[in-house]
Amino acid sequence: MKAIRTKHTVVSSISTALISLAMAAVAALPAAPAVAAPNAGGHIALQGAVNVRDIGGFRTYDGATVKSGKAIRADALSGLTDSDVATMAGHELASVVDLRTPGEVQFMGADRLPDGVPLVARPIDDTGLFTQMMQVIQSRDPQRQQEVLGDGGAEEIMRGVYTSFLSAESRAAFGTTVRELAATDGPLLYHCTSGKDRTGFLTYVVLRAVGVPEHTARQDYLRSNEFRAAADAKLREQVGQAGYMENPDLLIPLQEVRAEYLDTAVRALEQQYGSFGKFLTDGLGVDGWTLVKLRKNLVD
Repeated sequence: MKAIRTKHTVVSSISTALISLAMAAVAALPAAPAVAAPNAGGHIALQGAVNVRDIGGFRTYDGATVKSGKAIRADALSGLTDSDVATMAGHELASVVDLRTPGEVQFMGADRLPDGVPLVARPIDDTGLFTQMMQVIQSRDPQRQQEVLGDGGAEEIMRGVYTSFLSAESRAAFGTTVRELAATDGPLLYHCTSGKDRTGFLTYVVLRAVGVPEHTARQDYLRSNEFRAAADAKLREQVGQAGYMENPDLLIPLQEVRAEYLDTAVRALEQQYGSFGKFLTDGLGVDGWTLVKLRKNLVD
């Protein structure tokens, strides 16, 4: 028993040392030289989903490049057309991870996937955001909508969502997905409903974990606004024309990603764990060996 405990201690120490050295090396390198390649975060055009992107193409601090065809971030795939499904079949997905809650899946429908692609349901609580938004819209009550969403109310709801990313349940789901990205040979796709908050935070974490500069990972996070703009504007137009809301623009803070939302999660993880590296190890359970495998699997 003593020998087993000693072996476990040695492995644990090596693992901790590996990740400490990796994160220290990243922190010591200058931020300026790393830039995204022209095709970084390549958009995958589909009719039934608007925020589907390969996370490959980003440059790391040491001049390496995140591989394309290894990890894809997306919004819900329940609205894919037959043509979209054929397009995704061409990406030869090894697995799809659905981060939506059961309520979201029930409302929107299950993913439409190419035949034979395994689907993993791994819900991350959105603190009731989706349900609350639907209830507020369907109330047709301008006063209630203003009380809930106006005067900074919507922004406060979003800050609550990002704070919840550090709950034990959310960290377990994020950590499991990071470990799968380290171990999966073929392309792994992960998504939530809009592909911007849970998916956006997870992508931010993965990019930083493999050595992509923070400001580059942040820029990718903010690009959801670019890809979602038309669909979100259409939704606001529809709820206004249907008489559900007098002021559909109250929805904008819920529909967008904003630096302040991401900052809420980043500040919380730094306060709770001391550093991003400790968040990976202690918060997400990504040990040094897994970080090395993640880097090897995702980076050229």
